[in-house]
Amino acid sequence: MTSWRLVRVFAGFFILLSLALGVSASPFFVSQWWLALTVFVGLNLLQSGLTGWCLLESMLRRMGARNGV
Repeated sequence: MTSWRLVRVFAGFFILLSLALGVSASPFFVSQWWLALTVFVGLNLLQSGLTGWCLLESMLRRMGARNGV
């Protein structure tokens, strides 16, 4: 997988995880504070889209992921 695909997989996973743990209607509900993770991921995606730089992508490339656009 390319680094960009991995970033999207990570973002999607963490958004779904935080919603499962933070929405009171979920059977996995823990605390509404988990929704802060959704905000954090969303802000990072916005920042990445505006600046063209993503910390997670840089880390994944250092670990051997192929460069992808």
